[in-house]
Amino acid sequence: MVAAAPPPRSPARRARGGAPRPTAAAFFDLDRTLLPGASGPTLSAALRRVGVLPARAVPGERLLFGLFDLIGETLPTMVLARQGVRLTKGWDPALVAEAGRQAAQELVPLVQPFARLAIDEHRRAGRLVVMATTSPAELAEPLGAALGFDAVVATRYRRGADGRLAGAVDGPYVWGRGKLDAVRAWASARGIDLAACHAYSDSVFDRPLLGAVGHPVAVNPDPRLFAYATLKRWPVVWLDVPDGVPKLAGVEPQRALLAMVRPELVPYCRFDIGGLDHLPRTGPVIVAANHRSYFDPVAIGFALAKLGRPARVLAKRELFDAPVVGQLARAFGAIPVDRGSGSAEPLEAAARALAAGELVVILPQGTIPRGEAFFAPELTGRTGVIRLARATGAPVVPLGLWGTEDVWPRSARLPNLWNVWNPPAVRVRVGPAVALAGRGPVGADLRRVLDAITAQLPADATRPVTPTAAQLARTYPPGGRVASPPA
Repeated sequence: MVAAAPPPRSPARRARGGAPRPTAAAFFDLDRTLLPGASGPTLSAALRRVGVLPARAVPGERLLFGLFDLIGETLPTMVLARQGVRLTKGWDPALVAEAGRQAAQELVPLVQPFARLAIDEHRRAGRLVVMATTSPAELAEPLGAALGFDAVVATRYRRGADGRLAGAVDGPYVWGRGKLDAVRAWASARGIDLAACHAYSDSVFDRPLLGAVGHPVAVNPDPRLFAYATLKRWPVVWLDVPDGVPKLAGVEPQRALLAMVRPELVPYCRFDIGGLDHLPRTGPVIVAANHRSYFDPVAIGFALAKLGRPARVLAKRELFDAPVVGQLARAFGAIPVDRGSGSAEPLEAAARALAAGELVVILPQGTIPRGEAFFAPELTGRTGVIRLARATGAPVVPLGLWGTEDVWPRSARLPNLWNVWNPPAVRVRVGPAVALAGRGPVGADLRRVLDAITAQLPADATRPVTPTAAQLARTYPPGGRVASPPA
């Protein structure tokens, strides 16, 4: 993903004892970047619990936070936040820190899944990971510690002679150019070269910091930052979806489509879907399915729509090169596979999605069988699904498809959209997770998965078939050879 950028340009220095000293860092904004929205409601609730804020919420507070979640920072709201520092006069720093610890427990589960992966990737690359936020240090540092950040650059509130907060800022207010000043001072004190650093933010007001680092990334950007980042050709990402998946009004295309899926939209087939209780509603899972038709992804999508879960499907590279269809595949987060290349990239991308708690669909057969192989009672396939399961520990759930070839045979360029008077039945069955050995030859575990898929198919699937010439012809692409049935 975007986080896995080239290594820092400046060589790593050596600290005493020979240990390498990082010379680059990755700076992450908090609200609408690490988190999907504002941390304010959680922080305010924690401050009320410890008795720092009055029990009743400030009028309009919920509206302001909702507006922030929708469009990000605005100059008026940030002016209000800046003036709100005065209201902290007399607060006990120990109680504020306790509120920060309580809030951290609630905020950690909300951190966006691909943000966690980006943090890990930067750490593996030898960079420091730093939270850079306008929030008060007493509230932000417990969350930074809980997430394993190396440092937190946050607004420092001045303390009076009595040890309580004085209602003023000590140092720069970490927002806009003040955030750049604070980050620059932190980096200078540690010999960090900003030109070798990364920065992630959603706000146009963080443009000074983004422009000062060598690797800026616009995350869930507000409209002005989106326009600016597009002009500057900065990466634009959303850290709750895989790299390359766009979002419109905060919704990714596949989720929008899943919300609209209705059987009446496909009157040319009848869906018979069962066993969905075997699919977890959250968390990583590998769905392994057989392959009979170009219509298979639609059938799988209809089944998953009942769960409301988007899927990241491993699909052959040729699909991504097709006009329109290729763009849709990328927008849906499909993972391209170069068949026969031996590249590890598809499984690495799938493993990254699973690490973020997503559902990955893989068709072990790799392609739709042709000729007599299409009618074989025993499935054959490739070992990628087993290697992926062993690398990630994700469960493998079998899914059996039947009848999709009657909607869209391989020999047709388009599905039969006009068969609405007598539509064929498309059967989708999901079985329990496959018990894999997890070690030893991958072939044995692959056989377990293929047999589990077969167990979800109707009895006809396991009976030997002598296909007719017409049946064989339907298994070849348009213009392909027409095979004769065996003698």
